[in-house]
Amino acid sequence: MRYFQKLLFILLLSITQLAHADDGYRLWLKFDPIANVQQRNSYAQKCQFIYSDNQEVIIKTAQKELQAGLTGLLGKKILILTNPAGKKGGIILQIIQNEQTNQLAEDGFIIREENQNIVIRSRSASGVLYGSFALLRQIQSGSSIAQLNITDSPKIKYRMLNHWDNPLGTIERGYAGSSLWKWYELPEVIDQRYIDYARANASIGINAVVLNNVNASARFLTKEYIVKVKALADVFRPYGIKVFLSLNFAAPKLLGGAKNSDPMAPEVRNWWKNVTKDIYSAIPDFGGYLVKANSEGEPGPQDFGRTHADGANMLAEAIAPYKGIVIWRAFVYAADPKGDRFKEAYKDFKPLDGTFASNVLVQVKNGPIDFQSREPFHPLFGAMPKTPLAMEFQLTQEYLGFSTNLVYEAPLFKECLESDTYSNGKGSTIAKIVDGSVDNHSLTAMAGVANTGSDRNWTGHLMSQANWYAFGRLAWNHSLSSELIASEWIKMTLTQEPKAVATIQDLMMKSREIYVDFTTPLGLHHVMGQNIHFGPEPWLEKSARPDWTAIYYHRADSVGLGFDRTAQGSNALGLYSKEVQAQWGNPDTCPLPYLLWFHHVSWNKKLSSGKTLWNEFASRYYEGVKSVEWMQKQWNSVQSSIDPQIFADVSGRLAAQHREALNWRDACVLYFQQYSKQPIPRPYQAPTRTLDEMKEIVRIYQLK
Repeated sequence: MRYFQKLLFILLLSITQLAHADDGYRLWLKFDPIANVQQRNSYAQKCQFIYSDNQEVIIKTAQKELQAGLTGLLGKKILILTNPAGKKGGIILQIIQNEQTNQLAEDGFIIREENQNIVIRSRSASGVLYGSFALLRQIQSGSSIAQLNITDSPKIKYRMLNHWDNPLGTIERGYAGSSLWKWYELPEVIDQRYIDYARANASIGINAVVLNNVNASARFLTKEYIVKVKALADVFRPYGIKVFLSLNFAAPKLLGGAKNSDPMAPEVRNWWKNVTKDIYSAIPDFGGYLVKANSEGEPGPQDFGRTHADGANMLAEAIAPYKGIVIWRAFVYAADPKGDRFKEAYKDFKPLDGTFASNVLVQVKNGPIDFQSREPFHPLFGAMPKTPLAMEFQLTQEYLGFSTNLVYEAPLFKECLESDTYSNGKGSTIAKIVDGSVDNHSLTAMAGVANTGSDRNWTGHLMSQANWYAFGRLAWNHSLSSELIASEWIKMTLTQEPKAVATIQDLMMKSREIYVDFTTPLGLHHVMGQNIHFGPEPWLEKSARPDWTAIYYHRADSVGLGFDRTAQGSNALGLYSKEVQAQWGNPDTCPLPYLLWFHHVSWNKKLSSGKTLWNEFASRYYEGVKSVEWMQKQWNSVQSSIDPQIFADVSGRLAAQHREALNWRDACVLYFQQYSKQPIPRPYQAPTRTLDEMKEIVRIYQLK
């Protein structure tokens, strides 16, 4: 009989896997039956039922997610009981305030084995939901649940995705199809994809979503669209997610007929109060506003001689009665051909420290320019101790090869978060500034520019799902390692075969550095194509603004390469603490990844690698291309452990990445060779294509 039961299970497992030919839609929430019978039975003994005496909507969500996940993993229906009547071997969900839970953050949780049951306990319903997903993650990744004793709390209060989605369905800097939000169908039609999106976010602790582009349409503040936003808020609420809106600062004039949008004008202030009241009447748990103002042509308070704090505080006043928050972006920079864009946000915001209302966060990008493949940390971190600063990362790969390049971004995030500002002594890391522990702020946030879209697998490149996953895990706990996060994601998404897991993890961990090598090595930056930001265009001399050209940044000449940001140059380095200046200030000791960010270096200067700048620079491009070939070989080696559909898709994109790496190499090596006037270093061969041919390829890409 046992033989036939085993045979039946194997048959059912095969049918289930065929039914779920893997197109990537399920993300990391794949709850297919566990193949190892002994392991499956071990889990099943401890997960025989689910019970909670609390019936809040989020608790019901937790029960439903546990039931669906465990039923899939264990191959049998797990019941939700209304009365456990002393039963053992189940999962108990509890909202409780006691000595244990009071030590947790609001969304924190405890998972323990007590009286032969697994108890998931929190002082909030959301905490119970996050604990439920944490238990599923343990089981799904094959970890032991014997003698569970897990205590976990988020380090950041608002763990947020920023969508750059537009009303007509396009996504600015989106490379995975069109917008998830079907505005013309809302509120009447609720797409299942909205629910699955909420599930994915809740599973990694994301609790806030900005629905629309920071280059915002005023349309979202109309009553027609408030009803649509409410429909999404209703979908997200059972998963503990609050909705936010980006707003157009000129809305009082555009929608309300006001003379202007001066934040000090009484009629303008009243207009914002009335609109905010309308929103909260429809959505009582609305999160707040995200604002891009006086940046890249967007309207703002400086249009009327006011400061960023004046604009933010006007909105903060309107939203304060509802306990909402205002997130004001620090991405501002004047078009100064003789200046340094690196310094612009600091110049505008540093003097305003301590002048923002208590419910305002200033959101700062990880680096001072614009989500480059590598940037030094933004100098505003550590410079505004009286103001809570939110971190802004970019998940969508605007400068990381779009959806054709495999780039695991967790190392990039960690590189920034672990950087030490020394603002309050050694150990004043970016992470500790963002989580409020350095300057004693309780209002904290970390935002990621979303990489989702309407593509069936959500992110275009399936491996880019790992960046969404990694962002959520790091926003919850920035001390997690990139390696651990990669391992979790691989086991939940791709395979649990040990050798394949190790191979893919190694590939992922090296992918960001490989991308830097074949695009912008040694601190080169902002030499990508204009407009769509795709591919190389280091020869770009003219654009709508001087600081949108490539020559503004690389400063290549017959002497050398790089932007001098020392005291002899723009002195952007002077915006950092003395300890940081000491790290980056001397070209002889500056770490090579940041060399050209801060120094104009002679082509013949011998670097710490033992090579001259030119030879090291050119070698990085050639080795970068070879490394993509290594990535292809590594991926091919795990074919037998990966779903065929996923394997083929990633293989194709790696082939495209190799083509693009060759384009980057040939374009940049040939262009900068004009200035170095030196041969391609041995043993590398000169490109077979000419610089003019590379320019023509780029020109065609820029055609509309």
